[in-house]
Amino acid sequence: MNPASALAAALAARGGPLLPGVEWPVSIGSTSDRLKALARGGAPEWTVVLADVQTGGRGREGRTWVSPPGGLYLSVLLRPRLEKVGLLPLAAGVAVAEAAGELGVRTELKWPNDVLASGRKLAGILSEAASGPAGVEWVALGIGVNVSLDSAGLAPEMQAAVTSLSAEGAADVAVPAVAAAVLARLAVCYDALRSDPRAVVSAWRSRAVPWWGSQVEVRAGRTPLRGRLLEVDEEGALLLELTGGVRRRLLSGEVARVRQASGA
Repeated sequence: MNPASALAAALAARGGPLLPGVEWPVSIGSTSDRLKALARGGAPEWTVVLADVQTGGRGREGRTWVSPPGGLYLSVLLRPRLEKVGLLPLAAGVAVAEAAGELGVRTELKWPNDVLASGRKLAGILSEAASGPAGVEWVALGIGVNVSLDSAGLAPEMQAAVTSLSAEGAADVAVPAVAAAVLARLAVCYDALRSDPRAVVSAWRSRAVPWWGSQVEVRAGRTPLRGRLLEVDEEGALLLELTGGVRRRLLSGEVARVRQASGA
C-alpha cells in the first residue's frame, strides 16, 4: 500500500477527517510552498501535501528545517472562520503532543511552535497565512515531526538538540500512522477553536515547559529582551515582565527565539 492510501485507511479507521485532496511525492522542495500554490488556486480546506523528503524545508524566519527520510513533513490547508486565528499554532502543538502521547511519548510544548521530548526538539510548526479584505482567507499549517531519524546523519550540534518518536520508544513509527494521528487530533483542536478557544489555550498551558516565573531571553527582531516569563494569554501571545516591572506582550510573529536565561 502506498503512503497516501495508508494514510486514507488510517484516517478512515479513526473516523476522519476527510481529506479532499492529498499529494505525497517522494521528494519536494517544500510541502508548504506547494500547498500555498494549491490554496491560491482555490483548493478546499483540509487539502494536504506530504513528502518523504524535503529539499527546501524551512522553519520560522526562513531557517532551514532538515528533512531527511524518516520524518513526517506535512502541510494542511485551513480556511478558518475564527476570531483568534493566532491560536492555530498552539492548537497544532497540542495536536502533535496528543498524537505523540497516543504512541507512548511524553512531550512538552515550547512557545510558540516547538514540541519537545526529553528536552530535545521532536517537532516544529510553521503557520503561514494569506489575508484579504474580509480577513484571513487561508492558512498553510506546516508540521514537521522527527519520526525515525538516523541521528548519525545529522551535524554534531543537531544530534544533541533533536530527538525522534522512535528514539523515545514510540509504539508505532510508520509515517502514515503518525500523520493520521496528527491530523485526527488537529481536527478535534480546530473544532475546539470555534467552540471553546479557552480550552485549547488551557490544554497548551498544561503541556508547556515549566518556565513560568523564571528569567528568559527573547530575541524579537534585532532587539534582545530579558525578563520574567509570566504567561501565555487567551490570544496566544507571550507576556513578559521586563526590568522595572514593565510588561511586554509579544506575538509569535515577532519572536525568533525564547530560551531560559543563563544563570536563571
